[in-house]
Amino acid sequence: MKRIIIHWTAGGYYPNADEKNYYHFLIDKDGILHLGKFKPEANLNCKKGSYAAHTGGGNTGSIGVAMCAMAGFKNKSACGNYPITKKQFEATMAKCAELALRYNISVNSANIMTHYEFGLKNPNTSSAGKIDVTYIPPYPWVDKNEAGSFMRSKIKWYISKVKEG
Repeated sequence: MKRIIIHWTAGGYYPNADEKNYYHFLIDKDGILHLGKFKPEANLNCKKGSYAAHTGGGNTGSIGVAMCAMAGFKNKSACGNYPITKKQFEATMAKCAELALRYNISVNSANIMTHYEFGLKNPNTSSAGKIDVTYIPPYPWVDKNEAGSFMRSKIKWYISKVKEG
């Protein structure tokens, strides 16, 4: 595995069967981890129907981690009835830290990114224009173009706690 791509599901607070087809790991509003249908290794060689298709144009070698939230999101002033919770966000960053350590993935913008960032870097894919994750409700001061950087800082912090521990 070469990278982690962070998403929100654009759904409610708990994963449904369809969402479990698209992501390897899903975190609900209480910070509880749910496993997707496919293990990350299924994305080493993407074949139709046998991998987690979370990022158009970027699934091969990518682990998809999603926060179950953000249905109805329009903008930071109208983020719907299911905003990302702090517990959920922190659990997601901790999971990404665990995955980075397990798969020896360096924490930088080339290897750990939001779906939004992937779309910006790959404008000729179906990921272009995706808005997850451009707003982090528990940390409303984080600008959409800094969300990925903020997340990578959090992931590094969680890695440092594991190494201390």
